[in-house]
Amino acid sequence: MTSSKNADRPWVDRQAKEAREDRELAPYALKSATSRGRRFSEPADPLRTVWERDRDRIVHCTAFRRLMYKTQVFINRQGDHQRTRLSHSLEVAQVARSVGNALGLNEPLCEGLALAHDIGHPPFGHRGEAALDRLMEPFGGFRHNAQVLRVVDLLERRSPDYSGLNLTREFRESLLKHESSRDWPEEFGEKPRHPWLEAQVVDLADSTAYNAHDVEDGLAYELFDEDDIHESVTLWRDCAEEVRGRHPGFLEDTLDRNLRVKRVSNQLIKVCINDLMHASRARITESGIDTPEEVRESRGLLIGHGAELREQVAELQSFLWKRVYRHPLLQRFSEYADEILSGLFAAYRSTPGEMPGWYRRWADAVGLERAVCDYLAGMTDRFAEREWERLGEKHT
Repeated sequence: MTSSKNADRPWVDRQAKEAREDRELAPYALKSATSRGRRFSEPADPLRTVWERDRDRIVHCTAFRRLMYKTQVFINRQGDHQRTRLSHSLEVAQVARSVGNALGLNEPLCEGLALAHDIGHPPFGHRGEAALDRLMEPFGGFRHNAQVLRVVDLLERRSPDYSGLNLTREFRESLLKHESSRDWPEEFGEKPRHPWLEAQVVDLADSTAYNAHDVEDGLAYELFDEDDIHESVTLWRDCAEEVRGRHPGFLEDTLDRNLRVKRVSNQLIKVCINDLMHASRARITESGIDTPEEVRESRGLLIGHGAELREQVAELQSFLWKRVYRHPLLQRFSEYADEILSGLFAAYRSTPGEMPGWYRRWADAVGLERAVCDYLAGMTDRFAEREWERLGEKHT
């Protein structure tokens, strides 16, 4: 029998969550009860808010699972510990939730956008994106932000009643935060000056996460060593000093290189997150904004680092650009990605029957080249390699 004490426990359904948002979130945060809704009407979920529901649809979709085998910087098969698109997305979600929560923003929306932000990326990371953009230049090009919207609106299938995931208007629009006015979809009306704060948080969470993990992965692959980054990057030196103060003698005496790097890297990401929280809060307060719409028309972006750390982060990113992203190893990887995707693009164009039936039918709706591009963009690294091994001899 249920005790009266247990019977009095609160039941946190959707309406309770919406009421909590009204009570606890900042006035400039997006509120789920005021969402503009979905393209195809659906009954409200009794337990989840609209953005909890959007987040869950992302987590359970095919494109999200494929991120496990898509390159972040280093190709998936090069090792077991480097980041993939999936692990990167999870790290971005952690940062976005931390910052969004501290600023009184809509945390499920921050989390959902973070988990979704890379599902438009093709195999082989930015190198694959550059290859597809070159191949598609005569047919409208390729942009991973636009491809995210294609994935959630058109390419994912979850219901016979509509194509895509049928996400909310706010979620879909926030996925396009880097699109130019020229490429802004007409259905969204005039492009705002800036995204909502939740989308701005995810943008900074993205760079915060990859700055830290690209240092770790670069050191692991010996693209540079600890002396290099110590001499070149103020933020790394300062974080190392913080670790020395907390663990005297550890950095000099330990033989555990992985732990030594991890302790400094963890301090780096902590410093960046804390600065994001405090600097953004001060900027929001100074701006005087009171509503989400005022965020979109504000004079400048409101989420970002303070002046001192912004310079230090720029220095770190410059170091990574020179020592990681332009490294000869990754330049050879660019050639490899271009060879595979160019070969597959030509093979499927000349013999569409090599594609699955769904994509052959899709070509009737969007054109052969765009259908081939959609198929290639959805591939994992290893599937693209296997397909090129299968088709290469036929088309050389």
